Amino acid sequence: MPVHTSQGSQGNHGRGVGLGLALVSAVAFGGSGVAAKPLIEAGLDPLHVVWLRVAGAALVMLPLAVRHRALVRRRPALLAGFGLLGVAGVQACYFAAISRVPVGVALLVEYLAPALVLGWVRFVQRRPVTRAAALGVVLAAGGLACVVEVWSGLGFDAVGLLLALGAACCQVGYFVLSDQGSDAGDEAPDPLGVIAYGLLVGTLVLTAVARPWTMRWSVLGGSADMDGTSVPAVLLLGWIVLVATAVAYVTGVLSVRRLSPQVAGVVACLEAVIATVLAWVLLGEHLSTPQIVGGAVVLLGAFIAQSSAPAKPPREPVARGTSDTERELSARGTAV
Repeated sequence: MPVHTSQGSQGNHGRGVGLGLALVSAVAFGGSGVAAKPLIEAGLDPLHVVWLRVAGAALVMLPLAVRHRALVRRRPALLAGFGLLGVAGVQACYFAAISRVPVGVALLVEYLAPALVLGWVRFVQRRPVTRAAALGVVLAAGGLACVVEVWSGLGFDAVGLLLALGAACCQVGYFVLSDQGSDAGDEAPDPLGVIAYGLLVGTLVLTAVARPWTMRWSVLGGSADMDGTSVPAVLLLGWIVLVATAVAYVTGVLSVRRLSPQVAGVVACLEAVIATVLAWVLLGEHLSTPQIVGGAVVLLGAFIAQSSAPAKPPREPVARGTSDTERELSARGTAV
């Protein structure tokens, strides 16, 4: 399936809106761990927390699924792919990976996704990318290594690394599929409908993996400890479902529609920085000097990438000879 990037109707304004949505998505996704960790420490299995967040968000988005039920006939492959890769695949592979390798290592491998997106665009679709955009990805990946302190875990498990790489590949699917159809004008699939059905598909898949009937449901009726503060478990679950899942996916997909998969993917690296800062403030997990430096490098890489790549090229396949988009890229920077 070719990767298409589309042109925003409002030019720089559309790019600004897209960047704002990408940042909101990163903040929302980044806040999931801060709310999930107290629930896990209170006795819930990590996979059960994942199932609760996806199933809860699917229930919230159910009215939109009913409203856009025509998508089931028009774009069944897109809905199935988004649910399998963008929802269930990322979550299941990541949580399986952290059971075998350190969390920092798994997170770093997963967030190689922006580099994989750039590689897909450059080598599979044979579309030129600017050196500045490539440099932004390299800086973001290097900074992320400092944020997660990858050197703290050196015992690598081959299966665990493959699972983390699977999460990265699924995240590539999330960014690419989020952009599919964005150049089709009035015929473009509504992103809210795609998200709603993706969450439903993800719920079905995760139900088989997580087996929620074995969950300790009583935990949700009590409280969880957040750095010495007792917080109702249901309140934390509400944050995970409404903000860290529903809002995060909606703003994330809309940002890809206004930017491009490769640019939105690099901005998404900020999720790791935001998650670390929130853990510092809310959970008392202090940042080390390398983490602070790494966070600054991630920010720099994201800025370079988004400022050097076009927000939305013309509405045509990316691999059709010399185009206005390629000329625009040449004007903005030397193509790799």
